[in-house]
Amino acid sequence: MRGIVVFGYLAALVSPLLAVKPEDFKTCSQAAFCNRGRALSARAAASKSPWISPYSINPTSLVFSPSKSSFTAAVKSSLYPEIKFELQVDILRDGVARVRMDQVDGLRKRYDEAASWALLKEPALKEEGQIVWTDQGKTGMKAVYDDVELITLIRSGREEVVLNGRGLLHMEHFRTKTRANHSQEPTPENAWFEGEEEHGFWEETFKSWTDSKPKGPESLSLDIDFPNHPHVYGIPEHAAPLSLPSTTGPDPAYSEPYRLWNLDVYEYESSSSMALYGAIPVLHAHSTKSTVAVFNALASETWVDIHHPTPDKSTATHWIAESGILDLFILPGPTPDAIFEQYARFTGPTALPAHWSLGHHQCRWNYISSDDVRTVSRRFDEEEMPLDVIWLDIEYSQEHKYFIWGQSFPDPVQMANDVAAIGRKMVVIVDPHLKRTSNYPVYAEAQERGLLVKKSDGGEFEGWCWSGSSAWVDFFNPGSWTWWTKLFSLVDDPSAGWRWKDSTDTMFIWNDMNEPSVFNGPEITMVKDNTHYGGWEHRDVHNVNGMLYHNATTNAVMTRTGSPRRPFVLSRSFFAGSQRIGAIWTGDNMGTWEHMAVGIPMTLSVGIAGLTYAGSDVGGFFGNPDVEMLVRWYQVGAFAPFFRAHAHIDTKRREPYLYDDPHKSIMRDILRLRYSLLPVWYTAFREASVRGIPVLRPQYVVFPKDSRGFALDQQYYLGASGLLVKPVTTQGATETEVYLSDDQVYYDYFDSQIYRGGSKSVTVPAPLEKVPLLIRGGSIVPTRARPRRSSPLMKKDPFTLKIALDKTGFAARGELYLDDGETYAHQQGELIWRQFIASKAEKKKVLAIRSVDLVSRAGGEGAVDGITLSAYDRENAFARDIADVTVERIVVLGLESRPKSVKLENGKELQWTFNEGSSAKGKKSGAASLLTIKTRDVYIVEDWSIAVEL
Repeated sequence: MRGIVVFGYLAALVSPLLAVKPEDFKTCSQAAFCNRGRALSARAAASKSPWISPYSINPTSLVFSPSKSSFTAAVKSSLYPEIKFELQVDILRDGVARVRMDQVDGLRKRYDEAASWALLKEPALKEEGQIVWTDQGKTGMKAVYDDVELITLIRSGREEVVLNGRGLLHMEHFRTKTRANHSQEPTPENAWFEGEEEHGFWEETFKSWTDSKPKGPESLSLDIDFPNHPHVYGIPEHAAPLSLPSTTGPDPAYSEPYRLWNLDVYEYESSSSMALYGAIPVLHAHSTKSTVAVFNALASETWVDIHHPTPDKSTATHWIAESGILDLFILPGPTPDAIFEQYARFTGPTALPAHWSLGHHQCRWNYISSDDVRTVSRRFDEEEMPLDVIWLDIEYSQEHKYFIWGQSFPDPVQMANDVAAIGRKMVVIVDPHLKRTSNYPVYAEAQERGLLVKKSDGGEFEGWCWSGSSAWVDFFNPGSWTWWTKLFSLVDDPSAGWRWKDSTDTMFIWNDMNEPSVFNGPEITMVKDNTHYGGWEHRDVHNVNGMLYHNATTNAVMTRTGSPRRPFVLSRSFFAGSQRIGAIWTGDNMGTWEHMAVGIPMTLSVGIAGLTYAGSDVGGFFGNPDVEMLVRWYQVGAFAPFFRAHAHIDTKRREPYLYDDPHKSIMRDILRLRYSLLPVWYTAFREASVRGIPVLRPQYVVFPKDSRGFALDQQYYLGASGLLVKPVTTQGATETEVYLSDDQVYYDYFDSQIYRGGSKSVTVPAPLEKVPLLIRGGSIVPTRARPRRSSPLMKKDPFTLKIALDKTGFAARGELYLDDGETYAHQQGELIWRQFIASKAEKKKVLAIRSVDLVSRAGGEGAVDGITLSAYDRENAFARDIADVTVERIVVLGLESRPKSVKLENGKELQWTFNEGSSAKGKKSGAASLLTIKTRDVYIVEDWSIAVEL
C-alpha cells in the first residue's frame, strides 16, 4: 500500500483517482550508467565497419582444472591495457555453465555476493569434464579468442546462447578521479562514448536528490543473444505480456528497457517496462527446438533491452547493471521442465506451503477493530462461504509501531483464538521501517545493538514512511537475524529482551514496503549511498534487501514455538531465491479490467522465474469495481496460487457476502470451487517444491513444440492435473476462445461438453456465473466436494475422483499428494502420495481403475523426489490418522457404451448410474457420457482396483 508525501509529511489517504506518476521514476537516460550502456550499443550498431570489442583473452593464459570442468583465463581491454580482468568458466551439474569475470587487483573490491544470497548452496563442479571445444557440427561450449571474446552454447550445430557476440561487454574498472594512473586516455577512436568524465561517474542528480558515488563508475554491460529463439520470458517484475515485447529495433513495443530495481510503484500502468516491486534476473528463451535460460546474478539496478534481429527467429538482449561482477549461469535445458529443474537445483525449489494458506484470504486496509474481525469471520459463516485467513493492515498498530496493538484491538490473543476456533488463521502486517522514538522497544533495541542502516557518513539513516520519522534494520548484519527471531518468539526467555507476547501460533505475517519504500527518498526508495554491514553501498544490494527481510521474518515465524512449523509470510519485494521463503503478490494494482488481465501474465512470469507462489489482489487494491468485474476477478483469483481479496482504505467494503443474489451466490460457488480443488493445488505445490516446475503452467510449457501457443498468456494449466483455465477478463463477455494445442479430447468441467483439439481454438460459453475450465482427456482429478468453513475442517472429508478418458476411451492418470499440511513430518515419510490409473484390461473390454502407492513404486527407502524417507512405511502415522478417509464417488467421462457391471477386485458389485452421451473416442461433440460410481470400502490410503465391464 502507498501514501503521498506532502512537504515531508505523510498524507492520511490516497485518492483512488491518482495514478502512477512516471516522472517520479528514472528513465534509462536519467540513470548515467544506463545511458552510457545504451549509447555504447547505439554506437556499435551505427559503426560503418564491424564493431570490435576491446576485450580479448590471451589463449596462453588458459588454465584448466584437472577434470576439464573449468578454466580460468586472463582478459585484457585495449581501452586500458594496464587494467587486468580474469574470466572463469565452470561446468556444473546438468551441463549448466557458470561464467564469471572480475577485475584483478583493483583499487577496491566489487560487490560479488549477489549469487550467494540467491543460491541454495555453492554449486559444485561436474565430476566429468563437460567443456567441449567444438566446431559448428557438434554440441558443447565454444570460445573464440581473437578480436572478440565469445562464449557460446552450441547444440546440434545450432548456436543457442551467445555471450558478447556483438562486442558490448564492458566492465567499468575502479579508478581515481584524476585517472592519472592510466597510461592511455580514451580518444574519440577508442572511447565507447563521449564526455566520459562528465557522464555521472562521481555523482548524479535526479530531481532534488544528489547521489554521491565515492567508488566512482563500476557498471557492467553484456550482450546475451539467442540466435535461434524468437520468444523470451521472465526478468520479472513488469506489467507486461508473458512473451516479452521488444524495447529497441524497428517499432519497439516499449521505448525504455526492462528495469530491475525494486520500487514501490502504486497504481502502476497495466502495460509498461517500468520496474516494479521485485527483480529476478532470469530470462528463458524458447523455440520449437529447445528452451535455454540465463541467470545473471546481479543485485544492483539493471536494465535489459530486447529486440528481434530476425523476426520470429532470434532474440538479442543487452544487460546494463550499475555494479557487481559478471556472474552468469547458462542453463542448457533443452526443455522448459529441464530449465525449471536446473534452476531449482542451485537456487532451491519453492517451499512447500502450509495447506491452509492455499485457501481463501480476506484482507482490507483496514479491519478497524477486534470486533470487526470477529464480525467478518461470522458473516462468512452465515453466508456459508469458505475462508481460511483474515488479515490486518497497518492500522492495527499503535502509531504504526509494528508489534504494538492499538486501542481498537484490546484483546489480540483472544481475537486470534476466536478466529482459530474453526480452523482459521490471521495474518498481521509488519513493515521494515521502525518509528524513531525511544518509547518503541523494537527501535530502541535495534539502535542499541547497532543493527540499523547507516548513511554514507556513518550516521543513522532517517527516512519517512508510515511511522513518520523511521529507521531500517540492516538485515545484511548477521547480528540482526537472531535478534529479529527472538522478537517473534512465543517461548519465555528472560535473556531475549523485548518480544511480541500479544501474538499466537495461528497469527502469521505480511512483510510489505520492503523494497524498501521510503516516502521522501529518490524514486520512493532508499538513497543509493547508504551503507550496509560489510561497507557495501545500498546501490550494490538493493534488489536483495527485501528478500533478506522476508527470510528473517520467515525463520522467526517458523521457529517461534520452539518446534518448527511451516510458516506463512507474504512479501512484496523479492529476488532470485525468494521461492525458498514464501509467497509474494503483484502489488498495488487498480480495480480495472486491464489490471485484472495483466495480473495473469505477471503471475505466470514470476512462476517461470521460480517464484510460483504468487497472485494479484482480487478486486484491485485501488478503486471500486462494479459487481461484474468483482465476480470475474474472484474467478481469476480462485485460479491463482495465492488467492487474496484486498482493498484500499478509501474503497467501499466489498466482502462477497455484502452483495445481493445472484452475485453473492456466484461468488460463493467460486469459493467452493477453489476449496473442492485444494487436493489438486496441494499436489501441484508438492511437485513445485521438489522439481521447481511452476504450479501454473503457460501454454508453451505444456506444449513446447507448438509455436501457436508460445505467446498465449491468458490461459494456462494447473499443475499436471490436466485442468486448463481461461479466466474472462473482458467486460460483458459471455463466451471466450480457448486454444487446444494437441489432438486430444477436452471436457467442460461443469457440464461435460466435449471439445476436440488439434492446434485450433474452440468457443467456450462463459456466462458471468462460469469460469471457462476444461479437463484434458487422459486426466484424473481428485476433489473434495463437501463445503466447509475452512480447509482444516476438510482433513477427513471423502474424495471424488473425476476421470476424463483420453481419445482412445480407455486411458487416464492422475496423482494425489497429502500430508499433515503444517509440520515437516513429511520429510520423514509422514505422507500419502498416490497415483490413480484408468486403463484397458488385457483381452477384455474392461476399463480398470486402480490406486497405487507412488512412494513404494519409487523405491521405498531413500530420497523420493527430494523428500528424504527413512524406512518409509505405507502405514505411517499420518496414513493411520486418515485411514478411514474414503473415495466416496468416481465419475468417468467419455465411456463408449453403457457398462455391463462395475465391481471391486474382490468381486463386490458397486452402485452406479450412467447417462448416455458422446464418447471420448468418437467424433461427435455434445455432452460426454457420464458414469457415476458410488464406492464402498474404498480408502484413499490403500491400493484398490475397480473393473468397469463394457
